[in-house]
Amino acid sequence: MGRLIARRPVIRVTPAGSRSRPDSIAVEEPLELRVDGKPLAVTMRTPGHDVELAHGFLHTEGVIGNAEEIRDARYCDSRDDEGRNTYNVLDLGLAPGVPAPVTGVERNFYTTSSCGVCGKASLDAVRTKTRHSPAADDVTIKYDVLATLPDALRARQQVFDRTGGLHAAGLFTPTGELLVVREDVGRHNAVDKVVGWALLNGRIPARGLILIVSGRTSFELAQKAVMAGIPILGAVSAPSSLAIDLAAESGLTLAGFIRNGNLNLYSHSERVNVESAEVHTTYRS
Repeated sequence: MGRLIARRPVIRVTPAGSRSRPDSIAVEEPLELRVDGKPLAVTMRTPGHDVELAHGFLHTEGVIGNAEEIRDARYCDSRDDEGRNTYNVLDLGLAPGVPAPVTGVERNFYTTSSCGVCGKASLDAVRTKTRHSPAADDVTIKYDVLATLPDALRARQQVFDRTGGLHAAGLFTPTGELLVVREDVGRHNAVDKVVGWALLNGRIPARGLILIVSGRTSFELAQKAVMAGIPILGAVSAPSSLAIDLAAESGLTLAGFIRNGNLNLYSHSERVNVESAEVHTTYRS
């Protein structure tokens, strides 16, 4: 798996004693994104699918609307101490007539693996208006299909199986067919890679598709789904309050805690057919 996995020594401690052995670790390296030669952002990511990551990032930030707005993508001459190309600087050229990113898109600090919003000029810069609102998407999915999708995603996490250290995102059809899965140390990067794949394969707006993510759902992940026109977003863990608010305002169906046949629906539940599940409604103020 090349640069996806590194080997590091570890001391394994158990009730039976301790021993030293090599361990498989998920690789994390910086990627500097440039647009027409101008530095735009630095994100800590797992190497691989960098062009998808860059396309997805620019799309979910509202810089581009389709793949044709990128003229080319090339790695710059970034060298390590031994003179080898690190492939950690990627420059994307915009097609003629495509406006350069506005200042508010620039991330002035390193984004981290856990927080893609860090370094934003303001929260208003995150609330980019989407070109592909999911509000009118009338796709539906059966409850019992949606409940199986995190397990289907987990089964395709090859690097996680080796390291236990990566997030994942995947796009599914309403029948449960997995179209693409991407892994990364940053959950926001995994989603950008998936969106970039969709953009490069003519699937944006992603009408009728379901985005499943490992872990929790932050505001930024909900924002990326809305920007891509994805109507349903599901996660293994909890959403944040701001993610729920954005989903409700934007017409996004948001599901969380999809585990062991159970799930919570936080917004626009009409897209999930719950006829196969017994429904009880309880509300306490």
